Amino acid sequence: MSVAVRSRLLLWGGAALVVALDQLSKAWVVRHLPAYTPVNWFPQLASLFSFTFVKNTGVAFGLFPQAGGLFTILSAFVIVGILIFQRAIAGTDLWLYGGLGLVTGGALGNLIDRLAHGYVVDFIDVNFWPFHEWPVFNIADSAIVVGVAILLLDAFFLSETEAVTDVTA
Repeated sequence: MSVAVRSRLLLWGGAALVVALDQLSKAWVVRHLPAYTPVNWFPQLASLFSFTFVKNTGVAFGLFPQAGGLFTILSAFVIVGILIFQRAIAGTDLWLYGGLGLVTGGALGNLIDRLAHGYVVDFIDVNFWPFHEWPVFNIADSAIVVGVAILLLDAFFLSETEAVTDVTA
């Protein structure tokens, strides 16, 4: 299998996996958890995290709750932008495609919620310091954050490599 095919598979397979895990977990939460009430399914882990079903009309981590419609449009633009961008880049950077897959899957997962419910289902509630005041989030939010971190690290290291190559050329 060529690197280009692996790259595209990583992007779209990663996005599909994130969407599937995100939507399955959210469906379970909606069916089994009361809204806005922390639940400790794993008492041994209660000091680390609990599950709290929150209806989030804002962006990731509950920010800007009044601007839900704007984030629906923004999510759609991000996904379309990634579709266009991925066609224009070489298929050799697996980190780039992996990061794009996580961001795409996270954006799609939250977009599905916004279109279906008018809000995003959040449920992961961190209980340990210094994150005990952190807003409730979901798998899609986590995928977006990790994906952006990978993209930033990849860009930093790629630009360092290019700078070294340009100097030695």
